[in-house]
Amino acid sequence: MTDALPPGLYLVATPIGNLGDLGARAAETLRRVDRILAEDTRVTGKLLAHIGSRVPMSRYDDHSTEPERRRIVERLGTEAVALVSDAGTPLISDPGYKLVRQARGAGHLVVTVPGPCAAIAGLTVSGLPTDRFLFLGFLPAKAKARSDAIGEIASVRATLVLYESGARLGETLGALRKQLGPRDAAVARELTKLHEECVTGTLAELTERYASVVPKGEIVIVVGPPAEAEAVSDRDLDRLLETAMARLSPSRAAAEVAEQLGIPRKRAYARALELSRE
Repeated sequence: MTDALPPGLYLVATPIGNLGDLGARAAETLRRVDRILAEDTRVTGKLLAHIGSRVPMSRYDDHSTEPERRRIVERLGTEAVALVSDAGTPLISDPGYKLVRQARGAGHLVVTVPGPCAAIAGLTVSGLPTDRFLFLGFLPAKAKARSDAIGEIASVRATLVLYESGARLGETLGALRKQLGPRDAAVARELTKLHEECVTGTLAELTERYASVVPKGEIVIVVGPPAEAEAVSDRDLDRLLETAMARLSPSRAAAEVAEQLGIPRKRAYARALELSRE
């Protein structure tokens, strides 16, 4: 097929590792568009060489400016432009949504060419519930911001899916264990590649495993939803808090008891403060 594609923006999913996962429609699109927008032209260049595409590329990433976006949107009236990420589906943990929003606002054609996505791949191999899930992207690097982000979703009754680097994996797992308690989880890395693996266990077990190990490759963390909480009486809560507060601060005692009982840390901490004032 050599016919020109209609002008507009084409969102093309690319392989997350195995080049054999590139769909036939995606490959044909990347051969027929007028230009390709890529996060890293060197990475995308290898994919284009694999499929025999000689379409010119331009860089589009987190550092692209508003004037650059406007110029791209102007070209969509006369050119077919593909947007790709280094791996996986564009707009998933990358800045592409701003371009899509402006393209649609200007009345241009926007077409999706779906395919691989690391978040979905990690979710499906984890063995954790898939009927309801929440994608979190990358958690903040700083401890306070990361803690706040986890706190916001701690009570959400859904499987959590997030991305992480090898260098930060142990620290992130520890933060998740501290705030989410004894949930089942999985660490999937190098998905679709030669050394693909998916390690499962509780957050405590995974935290211990990766405390001193820095794995290589792209990583997806999947955390199961909170268990159905059994009713915990105020009397039982007070008894455990009083015992814990004999040796710990109210905050640390609340965290320990909340994990032990499988209840929201917020409830335990509020009661711990009340007890400390009595």
